[in-house]
Amino acid sequence: MGYKIALVRGDGVGPEVVSSAVQVLREVGFDAEYIEIKAGLSLFKETGKPIEDEELNKIKECDAALKGPIATLPGPGTYQSVNVLLRKYFNLYVNFRPFENLVNDKYPYFNFIIFRENTEELYTGAEWTLDDTSIALRIITKSATQRIVNYSFNYALKNGRRRITVVHKANILKETDGLFRETFFKESKKYTLQADEVIVDSAAYQLVKNPEQFDILVTPNLYGDILSDLAAGLVGSLGLCGSANIGDSYAIFEPVHGVAWDIAGKGIANPIGAILSSSYLLDWLSEKHSDKRLARYSRMINLAVKNVLKLRNFTKELGGSLTIEELTKLIIEETKKIGEML
Repeated sequence: MGYKIALVRGDGVGPEVVSSAVQVLREVGFDAEYIEIKAGLSLFKETGKPIEDEELNKIKECDAALKGPIATLPGPGTYQSVNVLLRKYFNLYVNFRPFENLVNDKYPYFNFIIFRENTEELYTGAEWTLDDTSIALRIITKSATQRIVNYSFNYALKNGRRRITVVHKANILKETDGLFRETFFKESKKYTLQADEVIVDSAAYQLVKNPEQFDILVTPNLYGDILSDLAAGLVGSLGLCGSANIGDSYAIFEPVHGVAWDIAGKGIANPIGAILSSSYLLDWLSEKHSDKRLARYSRMINLAVKNVLKLRNFTKELGGSLTIEELTKLIIEETKKIGEML
């Protein structure tokens, strides 16, 4: 089967890391037609919009999307985050962010996942200003919480995970976080897995002190966003981390890092977050279309990344000297070796 993948290259280092991911996908044998999508700050400067309706329709016509980071300008009067727009438009309620320690010698091995609710809470963007007071509306619903909680538990069952921890601040935010917490524990009764809880500030502390204790964390939108960057610091770099935005019928895959204007175009960006995101894309398509070939390709990519990192092959932000092109080439060579063994 031939697949159509929407390619959103993004801003800053986005075009470079997305190109590396596409190179790896092609080399492992993934047969896809890539549909170029215009979006981001450069488009906004040209047209006054960070993404056009026509581009959204083109994304919708594809099987999935692979995207790079897109710049979001701070402050009032600027355009809405394209990331938030896409998550709402396609109802991508799951934000899947795995964190596995492969290179940071300051910590023992750990391998946990953050499942972040992706469509509501403060990220609905419901804000307004009255005189000298600015107000944001925080929305948490039972239905959206049920979706992310059940997805997390079902993922755990399929993938041999045993412990699910809900992150909240229900001791202070008794209604909103209280609903998130209460819904989590009600839904957890459907499953035989361990379900427990941690207050968000304690979660930050415990992640730094003892990250290996965690298996799966389930969080409201904002907490998941913040804790994901903390977790990226634990594994050694944002450049090592990929992610998936998943809904019932569509998914978008992207590295968790930002545009990194300071190194854009210099050929030294870390492509691993984008490459791992492409492997998650293959897993998702494999399950959706019962295409076992894609699961094999995904495994080839994951193993190749691990093997290359174990040999301390790093780009600059990890203390290495490899260019993005050199690191990508090493990963491709490793996928070929692994492909012969699988």
